[in-house]
Amino acid sequence: MLKINVTAKADRFINSREPKHGRQITGKILALANDPSPADSQRLMGSDKGERRATIGEYRIIYWTDETTLHVTTIGKRNDSQVYRRCKS
Repeated sequence: MLKINVTAKADRFINSREPKHGRQITGKILALANDPSPADSQRLMGSDKGERRATIGEYRIIYWTDETTLHVTTIGKRNDSQVYRRCKS
């Protein structure tokens, strides 16, 4: 299992959701730490770090991995193109 590194912005997003949604997002992040390339994830085009996206309910998680760590950079609404703009900044 990979170590998990969640940015402060992503952590605030999780904590601002209803408890049920926060648990779902957290569960998906834990699952990604066990399998960082599940069938329902896709690599982001044009990513220099090998960032991927995964979907959980109405939310999208943007993350990348190195040898030991899962780095969760951005979490946002699934159909909101802002999530991609935020992950580039």
